[in-house]
Amino acid sequence: MEALVPILTQIITGILGGQAVGAVLQQVAMSQLTKIISGVVGGVAGGTLLGSVLGGAAGADPAAGGALGGLLSNALGGAGGGAVLTGIVGAVMKAMKK
Repeated sequence: MEALVPILTQIITGILGGQAVGAVLQQVAMSQLTKIISGVVGGVAGGTLLGSVLGGAAGADPAAGGALGGLLSNALGGAGGGAVLTGIVGAVMKAMKK
């Protein structure tokens, strides 16, 4: 169960980040499914990337780096990754419509 908490955090915050960027990019006709999928993929990728950069990799002991620090880095990486990937997908979809 401990292994699922970081992934679930990244997924949830990735969806939130993707929805936030999707709301800002209203001129691009992105469906909810597109925003959710890009948010999830970007959230997991961003959370994992930020976690490994900060030293809180998936296999690391939570007591070594502090559990709150790991959870916070997963949340920030997930939201940022979801937002960035959703923005990229939105830009590509907008360019394809031209």
